[in-house]
Amino acid sequence: MAQGFRLGAGRGLPLFWRVCLVNGAVFAVGTAILAASPATVSTPVLAREAVVLAVGLTVILVANGLLLRAMIGPLDRLRLLMEDVDLLRPGQRLPEQGSGPASHLIGSFNAMIERLEAERAASSGQALAAQEAERRRVAQELHDEVGQSLTAVLLGLRRVADRAPGELHQEVLLVQETARACLDEVRQVVRRLRPGVLDDLGLVSALTSLVTEHARLTGADVCRRLSADLPPLGPDAELVVYRVAQEALTNVARHAGAGRVCVDLTPTFAGDAVQLRVTDDGGGLGGSSEGAGIRGMRERAMLVAATLTVGPHEDGGTELRLLLPVPRPEGGAR
Repeated sequence: MAQGFRLGAGRGLPLFWRVCLVNGAVFAVGTAILAASPATVSTPVLAREAVVLAVGLTVILVANGLLLRAMIGPLDRLRLLMEDVDLLRPGQRLPEQGSGPASHLIGSFNAMIERLEAERAASSGQALAAQEAERRRVAQELHDEVGQSLTAVLLGLRRVADRAPGELHQEVLLVQETARACLDEVRQVVRRLRPGVLDDLGLVSALTSLVTEHARLTGADVCRRLSADLPPLGPDAELVVYRVAQEALTNVARHAGAGRVCVDLTPTFAGDAVQLRVTDDGGGLGGSSEGAGIRGMRERAMLVAATLTVGPHEDGGTELRLLLPVPRPEGGAR
């Protein structure tokens, strides 16, 4: 503090000297008014003189407080934002009003948050890209090695079952069914790790397959409204939509205890964005803090400048919305 608590270096006086000047100006004006006035102070101080002094002091303190509040009051709003800021909820800014040191500090803080959000998005993008690459590698190994090995085991067990005596035939068939169930589980894991249908058939078909599988595994009543007339989103945005829907359905299956789930994917009325909406009639959030699943969805949303909101549904349960802006074609009108 002794060096002036510099805000907006090079753009004005430090805050320390501004406060000193404001205080000095207020007291100088008060002293000048007192000197020019006919008021006198006796010894001892008379009652009417004490009243005049008290009124003058009150006026000086109020004027000083108002000036200081106008100068550094925005710092309180900045402190509240600093306590609540979350890089996974981009766009949190304070308006830069005036030209005082508080405005300079708010401008610097907004620029810092913008830079941190960009760096967070870039690092998250690299991490998620590495994660997707690892998912593809594991899925490929499961498909090529474990899947083929289990297929060879099934073929061998079939030949053994054809030649096994009657007392062993049923046991071999049971082992064969177990191996077939393991192969089916491996295939399901491969589909979850690597959404091949997304690359082959597109986003709508991939979400249809995802919703159908959720209904089969959980027994929930699932409704879907997937628009076939979606604007082009690009592979990265489609993967974000698919992964967010996948994580949302996983959370519903694990935590919500829902009997009905609805998945909607539609363009907005203006056609400048696409909205994914997942609702359920389960137990809701219950005031619990966001877990790793939701924060992971927020990180994915940041990669494509999308907005993710999770909250209670008006009819009970939980509602998740992902609003994804449609990328403008290169060279198009701005």
